[in-house]
Amino acid sequence: MAIFSSLLSCYILLNLFFFFLLIEKKFLVSARELAEEHHVIDVKSLLPSSFCSMPDKSMSSSRLNVVHRHGQCSSRARQDKPSHVELLRQDQARVDYIHFQAANATTRLNPFGGSLFAGVPVSLGKALRTSNYIIIIGFGTPTKSFSVAFDTGTDITWTQCVPCSNCYTQKDPFYDPTQSSTFTDISCNSEYCIDLKKFGCSSTSTCLYHQEYDDNSYSNGSFIQDTLTFSSDTIHNFRFGCGHNNSGLFGQTDGLLGLGRGDVSIISQTSQLYGKIFSYCLPSETNTIGYLELGSSVPDVKYTPMLTNPSLPTFYFLKLIAISVAGARLALSPTIFSGPGTMLDSGTVISRLPPTAYSALRDAFKQYMTKYPMAPPLSILDTCYNITNYETVYVPSIALIFDDEVTATLDFSGIVYTSRKSRMCLAFAKNDDDSEVVIIGNVQQRRFNIVYDVGNLRIGFGANGCS
Repeated sequence: MAIFSSLLSCYILLNLFFFFLLIEKKFLVSARELAEEHHVIDVKSLLPSSFCSMPDKSMSSSRLNVVHRHGQCSSRARQDKPSHVELLRQDQARVDYIHFQAANATTRLNPFGGSLFAGVPVSLGKALRTSNYIIIIGFGTPTKSFSVAFDTGTDITWTQCVPCSNCYTQKDPFYDPTQSSTFTDISCNSEYCIDLKKFGCSSTSTCLYHQEYDDNSYSNGSFIQDTLTFSSDTIHNFRFGCGHNNSGLFGQTDGLLGLGRGDVSIISQTSQLYGKIFSYCLPSETNTIGYLELGSSVPDVKYTPMLTNPSLPTFYFLKLIAISVAGARLALSPTIFSGPGTMLDSGTVISRLPPTAYSALRDAFKQYMTKYPMAPPLSILDTCYNITNYETVYVPSIALIFDDEVTATLDFSGIVYTSRKSRMCLAFAKNDDDSEVVIIGNVQQRRFNIVYDVGNLRIGFGANGCS
């Protein structure tokens, strides 16, 4: 009888153990699923900070700090800062020009990078204006430091130079090639000059460049060679523009670093040194730091194929196959993102989706946000909320799913755009029709390690890149 009683007690205790284990497991799964479905946002965190938070970890020899041009970590934070409406207007101008370029050719995406398609137009003669993120690089010997924007949608690197017949205001002194012991001119008959596609010859047969941007900003001058200092790395005989005649809305930056796929970009020029690999992380807030690195591939990333659009050969394309909201994929046809394809662009601010996809995303987002009162639209952002009376808000998670099922779950700063304390908007916009190029902008790229492995034609995404 005693043995039976002991066995019964053990049986009861064992069942209780498994019962509580099941309850705990179910609770943990539910908590994890809940975390995957939404973000809890402290409204105060959406407002601009008054200080700059610098990273503790040391930089590698080929890694640079990245700051937002108008953020607290930039020396230009309070200079020439546009309103939100103006910033979004400039963003739309960039997108309109991308669509204009793409519409002037009948193309299909090419995963092999070759020139296999007919109907590719001659260069339209313009490029896209600079992005909102800046780095500090050096030119010359001895090296002089310059704050420049970087842009994956542009090839040529340039800075303002003396003598300057027409230059906009910048904080740093102009680059003076005569003060550098490593400066040399480039002949206009050189293959390096011909690589520009649009070039000229001076009276002394040296190479001249002309770069015009989509908003009619421009930079003209000499195409030269000198030493480039990138973090602690030294790049000899780097070819770049020495701008003697420059005009436009460059936000007092000293010039531009081109990260595109063309022959004159820094990626092509340093291919033997860095293997045509670069990566960056764009910070989630304007008071924090990201990075730009050449050469080193970042660990713990998942890769999707890099594609080529021959009508936009400078840009980086990939295949977007789906979007999920609160953990559930939107009911969209797989063909909705085909056609001209999907571009990953550091210079565009807000991502642009086909109207059909955007409507589905917006409707799913609004269904999740019914407890919050609507607010008036902000320029291209048509889904906004009044969060005046809230200390925290809940927004659904959003993930972009690329080819090979590479899933990029957006940081909350990649989901909402805040213009002031009282208004928070869905940070996506729609194209005019479903046939236009889809663009993944820099807001949606925030806090990812993004790796561009150009040599192996792949793009990688890794989480928590700026931490």
